[in-house]
Amino acid sequence: MEVPARAKLNLTLDVLGSRPDGYHDLRMVMQTIDLSDRLTLKAKEGKGICVYTNLHFLPNNEKNLAAQAALVWWETRKEPPQGLDITIDKRIPVCAGMAGGSSDAAAILRALNAMEDTPLSPMELARVGERVGSDVPYCVLGGTALAEGRGEILTPLPPLPQCWVVLCKPEFSISTPALFAKIDRVRLRCRPDTKGVIAALEAGDLAGVARRMYNVFEDALPLHRRSRVNDIKNILIQCGALGASMSGTGPTAFGLFEDKNCALEAQERLNGLGGEVFLTQTV
Repeated sequence: MEVPARAKLNLTLDVLGSRPDGYHDLRMVMQTIDLSDRLTLKAKEGKGICVYTNLHFLPNNEKNLAAQAALVWWETRKEPPQGLDITIDKRIPVCAGMAGGSSDAAAILRALNAMEDTPLSPMELARVGERVGSDVPYCVLGGTALAEGRGEILTPLPPLPQCWVVLCKPEFSISTPALFAKIDRVRLRCRPDTKGVIAALEAGDLAGVARRMYNVFEDALPLHRRSRVNDIKNILIQCGALGASMSGTGPTAFGLFEDKNCALEAQERLNGLGGEVFLTQTV
C-alpha cells in the first residue's frame, strides 16, 4: 500500500502556560498543505519493522515515528507485531516545524486501519495517535482545526479557502525543547488573534485569516535566527503574500497567496536566499 503523509502549518500558535506534567498548554489553528512524503508499506514474513528512507540520517528502526505508530497500532488491537517494511520518500523538510515525522506516523495508522474489517473512526484513530506524539492526532484528521492542550484536543474548523503557499526552511534547524524551555522567560510582543482567525474562517475570508496569523515562538528565537525568519517573511509580503508567519517551532516561514504569479515570484526570490523552498497549496 502506498499512502501520502501531508505536512501541516500553524496559522496561529499560542503558548498559554506550563503544565504540571512538564508540557505546555497550547492553542493553535492548524492547516494541511499538499507538500507530502510518500510512504510504501509492504508486509513480510516473520517479525520486525524496517524503515527505508532517502535520507541516510533518519532512524531505520523502531526509533522512527512511523515504526512506533505501527507498534502502537498492534498493541491497541491486542495483536502481536507483524513483519513490515516501510519505505519513506521524504519531501517534507526535517526539523522544520511542519510535523513531517508525525505526519508519517499518522499515515501508517491510517493505512493499517484501512486494512481492518472493522476500522476505527477518524476520531478513534486520532486517540490512538496520542500515544505516538502530540501532533499525530491532528495529522490523522488533517484539514483546518483548532488544537488545544498539548495539541491533542481537536475541534474541526471551516476549511481555509484554497490558496497558494510558498514556504522556506532556512539552512539551519531549531531545537524544539530549547524553545519550549525559553518561552516561559520571554516577553512576548503580542499574541495571535485566534478568535479572529476562527471568525474569518467562518466567513470564508482568506485575507482576514492571513493578516491575523502569528506564532509566539518567533519571539523566543535567537536574535540572528529571528532576523533570518523575518527576512523570509518580508520577501513573501513584498511579493504579494496576504500574510506570513512561522510554522511550529520553526524555522520554516510561509506566506499565503491568492495569485499564483505572485507566489512564483516569491519562490524565485527565495531560491536566491538559500534553504529549501517550496510552492504548494492548502488542502
